[in-house]
Amino acid sequence: MSKRISAKYKIDRRMGENLWGRPKSPVNRRDYGPGQHGQAGKRKKVSDFGLHLRAKQKLKGYYGSITEKQFRRVYGEAVRRKGDTSENLIGLLESRLDALVYRMKFVPTVFAARQFVNHGHVNVNGQRVNIPSYRCKPGDVIEVREKSRQINLVLDAAESSERETPDYVEVDHNKMTGKYTRVPKLADVPYAVQMEPNLVIEYYSR
Repeated sequence: MSKRISAKYKIDRRMGENLWGRPKSPVNRRDYGPGQHGQAGKRKKVSDFGLHLRAKQKLKGYYGSITEKQFRRVYGEAVRRKGDTSENLIGLLESRLDALVYRMKFVPTVFAARQFVNHGHVNVNGQRVNIPSYRCKPGDVIEVREKSRQINLVLDAAESSERETPDYVEVDHNKMTGKYTRVPKLADVPYAVQMEPNLVIEYYSR
């Protein structure tokens, strides 16, 4: 188990928001940061730089185990693509294999999705892929490998009513297969909290 997985709720506490909308989040009980100065932090006035940094940390943290280097690379690609950079950024993040495995409810958390892909439990278009950051394209078929379909983690996630699958994926939980149908816009993504990719763009373009 990685350090990020074992401490995932620290991200919630640091942001002061229940990023994934989970009932177990400690923010539901303590909506202030961790540590002895956590409550004092709520009273501080935040600068423009602080707002931009927070937006970046929140979006990066949501996707679990993305490093700063990886996240900046995704930003760079979003800038190079035609169209709205904020929408491009969201589309690229949601096209990651681990993000889609999470959206399809094959696992309960984004952290579990990374580990699940890493351990070789997922096929894309019939081929095993164990790279969480693998970029999927519309039309790609993602499936849980047959020998992995009876893992309790998978069965529990599929039956959970905690969240719904978005309309840019089609999923058959009986066969444990899903299809990525289109690149989503920001408004399509079922974030539990408000994300502000425009502030992330401003952070990196300073």
